[in-house]
Amino acid sequence: MTTIMRAMTVEDILKTRISTRAFLDKPVSEEQVREILDIARWSPSGGNLQPWTVHVVMGGGLTRLLDIVGKKITENPTEDESEINIYPPKLEDPWRTRRYQLGEEMYEKLGIARDNKMGRLARFAKNYEFFDAPVGMFFSLNRRFDKGQWAHLGMFMLSIALTAEEKGLATCMQEAWTARAKTVSDFLNIPETDQLYCGMAMGYADKAAKVNELRSSRVSVDDFATFITK
Repeated sequence: MTTIMRAMTVEDILKTRISTRAFLDKPVSEEQVREILDIARWSPSGGNLQPWTVHVVMGGGLTRLLDIVGKKITENPTEDESEINIYPPKLEDPWRTRRYQLGEEMYEKLGIARDNKMGRLARFAKNYEFFDAPVGMFFSLNRRFDKGQWAHLGMFMLSIALTAEEKGLATCMQEAWTARAKTVSDFLNIPETDQLYCGMAMGYADKAAKVNELRSSRVSVDDFATFITK
């Protein structure tokens, strides 16, 4: 009897995709990445501006970048090269609680206690290794662009993440890279006219890793949507 496998739907991918924070030591080819980007380029953008710029680092390029970033972190672990606030200052509830809860759930999966500051810092530093993923991506925009184009970049990044999932790969969007924006921009030769936003790790998920059991919660539709029917 032949078993027919059902193709994954957008619903399947959205409900099962996670921010993968542990990857297998399994290579991803440039051809695979190009195929994903070739699909994601059809993502919508207002006026068809297609404002995004992507830098892909892999192989020797990835090794060189991580070596440079690692040395910078060793020299000055608290340095912050951010130009943008990833989170608003003095974040209030309910957003503050959501962020706090996610962090606590992640460290619980990893078995890192709240008072283990060194353990938490060491874990956070894995961001700057792309969580051992074989592919890293960086996204930037021309500085003349405004909020509309930033929204379009977000849609483009989601298109990449969903396409990767369909192809059997996993991703993690990493705003942590903003803290090393200048170092990364210098390495990638991103011009002063452009602003680096964030990175994205891509590879094959290590499904045995406890951290990859984490699936962040979502509020209900009634918590964020208002329906006007009359």
